[in-house]
Amino acid sequence: MALTCGIVGLPNVGKSTVFNALTASDIPAENYPFCTIDPNVGIVPVPDEKLKALANIYQPEKTTPAIMEFVDIAGLVRGASKGEGLGNQFLGHIREVTALVHVVRCFEDDNVTHVDGTIDPIRDVETIESELIIKDLDSVEKQLHRVIKLARSGDKDAKADEALLTRIRAHLDDIKPARSMELDKTERERISKYFLLTGKPILYVANVDEDEILSETRGELTQRLFDYAQSAGAGVLRLCGKLEQEIALLDEEEKLEFCSEYGIPEPGLNKLIHRAYDLLQLQSFYTAGPKEVRAWTIRKGSTAPKAAAEIHTDFEKGFIKAAIFKFDDLMIHGSEKVLKEKGLISLQGKEYIVQEGDCIYFHFNV
Repeated sequence: MALTCGIVGLPNVGKSTVFNALTASDIPAENYPFCTIDPNVGIVPVPDEKLKALANIYQPEKTTPAIMEFVDIAGLVRGASKGEGLGNQFLGHIREVTALVHVVRCFEDDNVTHVDGTIDPIRDVETIESELIIKDLDSVEKQLHRVIKLARSGDKDAKADEALLTRIRAHLDDIKPARSMELDKTERERISKYFLLTGKPILYVANVDEDEILSETRGELTQRLFDYAQSAGAGVLRLCGKLEQEIALLDEEEKLEFCSEYGIPEPGLNKLIHRAYDLLQLQSFYTAGPKEVRAWTIRKGSTAPKAAAEIHTDFEKGFIKAAIFKFDDLMIHGSEKVLKEKGLISLQGKEYIVQEGDCIYFHFNV
């Protein structure tokens, strides 16, 4: 699916380090602003215990995980909305992604400079949020100018746009992001066509040092970010980008040993990927057989034909029905044969809403 998470933040907060860890790549992560200029794109497999369990049962020739796309976007500075630094490029790249992962520095290190000279996670968050709001205000003003003319000609759709854009402008004027507006389903669908930067869902990532990540107690800087995110109704997690980059370069067995030695339940990147997956309102369904066990990505609330289209558009066009069983039922009973005997494989039609973890065989005719 063409859904991407953009990794954003001020320069030198650890964005590229987190991206490197996610993709196990070697993007420069030097100690100077604007090390990342053009956005780097990484395709990341989604950690999936269900997929592993299915592979253990089917013993397929090939196992294919679901994937996510992350984009490492150049660091923004104050004044970006007016073109300062790499502002225009930065804001243009943000407009192209579906959701934002905002990396915030929550560690002290005299060897790593900060563009503002001191460490203050809330100031850093508000710097970026303010620049996005300013850019959105400019965009809303331009669109309002256009729809007002149409509304005065009697266009009912334009009148609805005018009313909503006027509300959005007032909300942004109060230095509040568009994502925090209370909107009904129709309004949310309408607002999506404005491509507002602050309308994108966001996950904050507290980038902490190695000492803090090995402690269950959050540091003062991290706690401030968690409190801010909670008040804003946004998601937040903490990880140590530097440590995660080291873990990412290990093989699977070494990762387990490393995490066990340091008392880490799982790599923090696994949590980040799952949280980003959820942020994009995504879920997985599975197809399984001796040739391949595969996880497929769909939007939550998708119907069976829409899920079929992820495999091939012909599957949706010629959709007849879907044979579906639950992952948990397979784990309990151990084989499809037993599921059939117990009547635990159901045939579903076009209206069926696919659930997380569904295992599906599509029947189609083209």
